Amino acid sequence: MWDWRQSGLKSGMADRFWETKRLDEMTDAEWESLCDGCGKCCLVLLVDEETGGVFETDVACRLYDPEARRCGDYANRLARVPDCVRVTPENAGALHWMPRTCAYGRLARGEGLPDWHPLLTGDPKSTARAGAAASKNLLSEADIAPEDLESRIVIERPGRPKT
Repeated sequence: MWDWRQSGLKSGMADRFWETKRLDEMTDAEWESLCDGCGKCCLVLLVDEETGGVFETDVACRLYDPEARRCGDYANRLARVPDCVRVTPENAGALHWMPRTCAYGRLARGEGLPDWHPLLTGDPKSTARAGAAASKNLLSEADIAPEDLESRIVIERPGRPKT
């Protein structure tokens, strides 16, 4: 699992690269450090194909580590979970199902980092303390039948209508 503290990046660094670089200009370490560790990209979401509505469940990917609130096998996630989406500079602004607080989407939309982001606070737990992290009490998709997912909806996220 990736950790910005081990990347050589320093929280609150003077250059504040996210304010001076485009997403496609960032190093791999800078890009990865944008992840605030909310774990919301690990949630099982349901999308209404007609309305574009996005519904968050209390079910997480089978690789989700509830204590860390991150992927438990980040390096191998794309091979182990075929429908896992890799966020890139090219798609960051188009992934309407990502939470509005996600740094990748915020920067792609020209917004700054939220004030609780670990790069600003220097504290990797600041996301959870701000109430922006996924719950530690999620069910694993390995334990839920696909036909039962609708009954697990907890929040409707703002979606974008299908075009």
